Amino acid sequence: MTDDLLAAAPAPGGELVVVLDFGAQYSQLIARKIREQGVYATLVPGDTPTQRLAAMSPRALVLSGGPASVYDEGAPTVTPDLFDLGVPILGICYGQQLMAHILGGKVEPGHQREYGRTALTIDAADGVFAGIESPTSCWMSHGDRVVEPPEGFRSLAHTAHSPVAAMGNAERRFYGVQFHPEVRHTPFGPRLLRNFLYDIAGCEGRWNPDVVLEEALPRIRERIGDGRVLCGVSGGVDSATAAVLVDRAVGDQLTCMFIDHGLLRQGEPESVIAFFTERFGSRFVAVDARERFLAALAGVVDPEEKRRIIGETFIRVFEEESSRLGDFQFIVHGTLQSDVIESGPRSAATIKTHHNVGGLPADMRLTNIEPFRHLFKDEVRRLGLRLGLPEEIVWRQPFPGPGLAIRIIGEVTAERLEILRAADAIVREELEAAGLEREISQSFACLPIIRSTGVMGDGRTYSYPIVIRAVETADFMTADWVRLPPEVLERISTRLVNEVSGVNRVLYDITSKPPATIEWE
Repeated sequence: MTDDLLAAAPAPGGELVVVLDFGAQYSQLIARKIREQGVYATLVPGDTPTQRLAAMSPRALVLSGGPASVYDEGAPTVTPDLFDLGVPILGICYGQQLMAHILGGKVEPGHQREYGRTALTIDAADGVFAGIESPTSCWMSHGDRVVEPPEGFRSLAHTAHSPVAAMGNAERRFYGVQFHPEVRHTPFGPRLLRNFLYDIAGCEGRWNPDVVLEEALPRIRERIGDGRVLCGVSGGVDSATAAVLVDRAVGDQLTCMFIDHGLLRQGEPESVIAFFTERFGSRFVAVDARERFLAALAGVVDPEEKRRIIGETFIRVFEEESSRLGDFQFIVHGTLQSDVIESGPRSAATIKTHHNVGGLPADMRLTNIEPFRHLFKDEVRRLGLRLGLPEEIVWRQPFPGPGLAIRIIGEVTAERLEILRAADAIVREELEAAGLEREISQSFACLPIIRSTGVMGDGRTYSYPIVIRAVETADFMTADWVRLPPEVLERISTRLVNEVSGVNRVLYDITSKPPATIEWE
């Protein structure tokens, strides 16, 4: 059972933008980019009834992209009365096509699919395009295209293969764009969204971390009442911020528990225990469950099964240990919106099940409290700083809940964990020595369970490779690989093969997200 406290909160200052999700993998990125402009946005299923949307009193609606064609049988759609709500509407990609289709425009399959960076010519430099220079570039990802806008609309921009790359009806405050302003590959995207939010929808910008704090604290107190709360902490910013937030709300009713599952990086269990002991004293408990997790993972190679096992084992350990400490009714997780997205919300495809989302067992005894389920990493970091967390916690690189288990591509064993710990420590040490740690959003080593031939001294080796991954990203929904200096890669490679027994080859992953994910599993 999940209590989504923040999602139930009213939009701050009455400013709410609702994003209708038609199955795009990165629909939440739209909401996140809107929040960056100081306006609260939330995501709802594309088939949400118009009456319910009206009851939410949104300042504006955004129709997301999606994989379907408006002519597909069973394609996502909305009822025509959506366009009678009297609020501004922005359609993105499929959202523009759907708007055009319902309002009488013409949509047809493109003669040539547009994908990636595309040259864009702006034909009307006003409305959503005010202050944006032409020509420019944008990010496209579509097959169908609008060839005739509906009555009352005019074409605002075009590309070589999209005659209506953007359209608008200034009187009704309806706009559509074929490209994706939410991704960083559309450089003017933030300006276009700001134009829509402030100039078209009349928003004032009242969203900030202080609002989260003001709204979350009374709701947490009301929901928990006199109950006792257990918070699972890992040392990362998400769980640490959740712990401090709930502590501020209910104080001594909270106990924090760290489960050492044996899947952390070198030195991390010790540093986590030291920090939380100092912060929470006797209300912090550390549990050594390394052998239990390793036994549960024996023989398992499927990554989704690993996540399920780790998620369920976590909960069972929490339940058993909490029963020894007394009667708890709630458990707090630092689940983020990106965790929920990649675990397959609504109509979007499941990329990977996060252990604290899809990996949770259905028969949980404790009620799950997730105050950040609708927040993104950058928002939680700002909130952590506001709550007084030290920078080394706030800016710690993200580390997956299943830990090194999903950085071993194959069965998890004690020997392989030691190889990977040693390798990962070298990668982190060298990046820090080069002054690159804060410039990289996430970096790590992973261990594919394959072997290759090598030569060391005069002898043949048949050992594992280590794959290095380093990415930069603003949102963890899209990411680009970091161009590490060759001399840094050389030092890492030399140390890995010289210092880590069982390694004879080093590879560097130069794949962006998409098409890859940040983690390998």
